[in-house]
Amino acid sequence: MADEQEEPRLSLSALRPAQPRKDRKRVGRGMGSGKGRYSGRGIKGQKSRAGSHKMRAGFEGGQIPLAMRVPKLRGNTSRDAMPVGPFRTYSQPVNIRDLVRFAAGDEVTPETLKAKGLIRSVRKDVKLLGVGELALSLSVSVHQASASARAKVEAAGGTLTLLKEPKLKKKGRKAKGPKASADEGSPQAADPPAANVQETEGRTGGSPESNQESEE
Repeated sequence: MADEQEEPRLSLSALRPAQPRKDRKRVGRGMGSGKGRYSGRGIKGQKSRAGSHKMRAGFEGGQIPLAMRVPKLRGNTSRDAMPVGPFRTYSQPVNIRDLVRFAAGDEVTPETLKAKGLIRSVRKDVKLLGVGELALSLSVSVHQASASARAKVEAAGGTLTLLKEPKLKKKGRKAKGPKASADEGSPQAADPPAANVQETEGRTGGSPESNQESEE
């Protein structure tokens, strides 16, 4: 037992880290710290100042940022606006080729489409698109459908019912031509009004027949 080396006692003076530590970088502590004078930030400029790395997102050094330079589409009810708010509707596309998961004679509804894994939610509108071919006779009930999709469903012997009424396009107003052109083509414009004839007769002193008799 005497030959065996005794383990050193655990004491504060005998504590050592499991791995050697690396001294932290002591910035701004004089020339002897290894990072003196400019503290590793170079000479002047924005990035040499305190707080220069806390700039907000999209900051471009003071010039007009990109988000302000590009034009915007105003309003959340515009047709070209971004889909924000309750004014825009989201539709989930489903192609004709995806309906092969159903059997002939099945009913295709948003609930059955979700059960088959073709859509994620029944709260959003479903639009049927005409990509692919269909050889099954199905009764489809969706919110919207393209013209090609309707034709392919009916060609296969099925029926298509829309759960949402389509929006009718507003007819544009016809531009009216100038009034002068319309007046020129009317027959009334060729004949002078009766009031003007009476005025001319009054100026000459009577009717044209009486004027001829006086001359003779």
